Amino acid sequence: MKLEAEKVISIHVMCDPEYEVKDDGAGFLRVIPIKGGTFEGKVSGTVVSGGADWNTARENGISHVFAKYLLKTDDGVYIAVENEGKIDFSDTTQTIKTVPRFQTDDKGRYAWLNTGVYVGALEGGSKPGSVEITVYRLA
Repeated sequence: MKLEAEKVISIHVMCDPEYEVKDDGAGFLRVIPIKGGTFEGKVSGTVVSGGADWNTARENGISHVFAKYLLKTDDGVYIAVENEGKIDFSDTTQTIKTVPRFQTDDKGRYAWLNTGVYVGALEGGSKPGSVEITVYRLA
């Protein structure tokens, strides 16, 4: 069995400077506020200000990322996003891989986002303080 993936959305996220909660013994926590952005693909619109990425760096070089934020489609529908992954920052050639989950009206136009398995590729953006997330749905 071979898995295939279909590109669903490209999300361009703008972030504010991080807040350092520091090390609580389990890792060094940084909270990175999300201040906006855009997205396009099978769905398009804007990234709503107010979300954040909770990034915990462990002593072993692995970081756990957990972002929670909202998208607003061009036709006014809100889609909640949770995006989680683990990153080995010692490997600078590695693409950061995440598992996004979507939540939207089950009777609405974008209900198809509530089901399926999604993966994301996260990279630094072209502008300072930005990241690019490409989301794929496994077929």
